[in-house]
Formats: sequence, C-alpha cells, structure tokens
Amino acid sequence: MSSAPTFHFHLVSDATGETLVAVARAAASQFRSISSVEHVHPLVRSARQLERVLAEIASEPGIVLYTLVDEGLISELERRCSELGCPCLSVLAPVFQLLRTHLGLESAAQAGAQHDLNENYFRRIDALNYTMAHDDGQGADDLAGADVVLLGVSRTSKTPTSIYLANRGVRAANIPLVPDIPLPPGVETLEGPLIVGLIAQPDRIVEIRHNRLLGLDSNPAASSTASFLTDSAYIDREYVAAEIRASRRLCAKNGWPTIDVTRRSIEETAAAVIAMLGEHRARRASAAAAGGAA
Repeated sequence: MSSAPTFHFHLVSDATGETLVAVARAAASQFRSISSVEHVHPLVRSARQLERVLAEIASEPGIVLYTLVDEGLISELERRCSELGCPCLSVLAPVFQLLRTHLGLESAAQAGAQHDLNENYFRRIDALNYTMAHDDGQGADDLAGADVVLLGVSRTSKTPTSIYLANRGVRAANIPLVPDIPLPPGVETLEGPLIVGLIAQPDRIVEIRHNRLLGLDSNPAASSTASFLTDSAYIDREYVAAEIRASRRLCAKNGWPTIDVTRRSIEETAAAVIAMLGEHRARRASAAAAGGAA
C-alpha cells in the first residue's frame, strides 16, 4: 500500500516558532491527500544561524514560511530561496502592513516581542500555577479564585483542557464526577467562576478508558491500579452511560452549560469555554451595573 506523497515545510522564526507551526498545520490540514514534513528552525537571529537553516533548506527543498523582523535576514532568506526555487512567504508581513495602514504607525521590529515578560506573561504563569494546584479535585475548598471550573466524568479531557486554558491566562480548576461521591461542599453555591460540564458519548469514553487500561497493563508499576479499574465498571458501557446521564442531570439542575467533547479537540473545547467565559463575565458586569443603579 503506497503512502501519501509528502512535501517539506521549512518554518523559520526568530522566536519560538509557535506561531508558524500553528499556521502551517492549520493550512496543511486542508490538503488531506498529501502530508508535510516539518522542519522547525527557531531563534534564528544571526547571519550564521540563518546560514545553517539555508543549508538544510538546500538539502531538502520545500515551502518556506518565516516570521523574521530583521530586514537583512529577510533579504538573504528570500534571495537564497529564490535561487533554490523554494516558495518563500512571510506570515506576519500582511498583518504588519494592515496594522501600519490602519494605525499610521511603524512596527517595533523586535524579535520575539510576543514573549516579553509583561503583564500577560505573568498572568499566564499565575493561571498555570493555580490550575496545577486545582487539578483533579485538588484545592476544592478554594475555588472562588477560579475563572472557570470544569466538571466531568473520567476521560473527558478535563486536565488537558484546563492546562490549555491556563496557557491563555484563564485560571481553571477541574473536578471529577465520580458515581456515589458528592461534589465538594460549596461547589453548587459558587457565584464567581463559570462552571462548565464536559460530557461525551459513552462509546467514546469506553474507548479512551480501554486504551488507558492497555497502557497501565504494559506498566508493571501500575498493574494494581489497572486491576482495580478492570474489576470496577470503569469500561462497562451501560455504567458509563449512567455516569454521563448523571452528569447531565447535575448540570441541568444547577443551570451549568455543557460541552460535548466527543469530536472536539482540546483547542476547540477551550475556545468554546473562553467564549462562554466572555458571556458569563458580561452577564455579571451587567447585573452588577443594574444593582449599582438600583
């Protein structure tokens, strides 16, 4: 069986390369009949560093995307790519031009400016520290400082979603919903945080849990845990379906919104939570304003 054709994607950045990777993958995902081989070249800030990158491009030619701000490096990269016959494009140039035209200002041409140790950076670090201290039901007696509290049965991606939200500056706690174990005291009366229930189709949960057990079986140190989970109703479809029904009822009773994560990526789930958080904050601000006027 022949494999899909591939092409080389060279991603050249004077910072971490995260922006380029995200753009490249989003674009490449739309061309399903061909796969890309990524070559990420981060922290390219000198002619010497660029020369090493150009040698790699020459050895494996392909499409070149870049986020560089140094005009000398840009000029050399584009010149050499032209000689090699490699398409070369700045991902940021159109955005810079739009901002210049609209704002009437010039950009600072500072490499990695988005990673400055500014207020946003420290807010993300604070959010990550909070999230790690409130993962999987930890610190459940101190949830008033959360922006978001995620609830869900096992394997609904609560932890990775919380961490992704923290990287966006959102203080996220998560609490597992376990049959016959009540929620921590005070959760149902929380007023500040947005509380969201994560749900999924039973078959999907069973599949993920089954794969988890296979991983535990291959780890002798975790064999006792695997045995315990197998002996329980952990992967029984009817039991899992009952868990999910109970989580739906709990959320409906308290008026908490839910998100079905069955076919959602972590990024999509987090985006939905952030949209809900914006609406939640707007409602609270409106209610506070109305109360003040009264």
